[in-house]
Amino acid sequence: MSQALLSLGSNLGDRLAHLRAAVDSLGDAVLLCSGVYETPPWGDADQPAYLNAVVLVEDPAATPRDWLERARAAERRAGRERDPRRRFGPRTLDVDVVAAWDDTGEPVLSDDPDLTLPHPRAHLRAFVLRPWIDIQPYGRLPGHGWLTDLLSAEPVAGDALELSPRPDLALESSP
Repeated sequence: MSQALLSLGSNLGDRLAHLRAAVDSLGDAVLLCSGVYETPPWGDADQPAYLNAVVLVEDPAATPRDWLERARAAERRAGRERDPRRRFGPRTLDVDVVAAWDDTGEPVLSDDPDLTLPHPRAHLRAFVLRPWIDIQPYGRLPGHGWLTDLLSAEPVAGDALELSPRPDLALESSP
């Protein structure tokens, strides 16, 4: 595999530090980092606001499952605890594999319950689509269409109005 888009989110503890640590853990694989957005919680409103961003990563030797393992390792390092009663509950760090492309640029599709690609709810999440547009303004979510079209259609368009860009918060991979 060649590339993947990972979404990052945190709403517990030092949110920005958790996002930065995730980016740093990806090292030289990071091609692009989006801006950081402050967003209301999605799917479970009784929790603090999130910081969200996306990163485009590349590693010719990595498979989508490798990206999933790297995502889970970053979550563990951040002390993520999964509460089975609150699927969309608060977390120190959430890293999702949103989409992956093979070395020819073709999207990788998977219906594996552990790793569905593209992410089954990405087309409904303004907090994924808006940051993704930062780094790929003409991007497409495989199987769903242009990012800008997805972001401007309901119900996502209403959610997009609640995202707050945070240009004061830099998210970059350390050299």
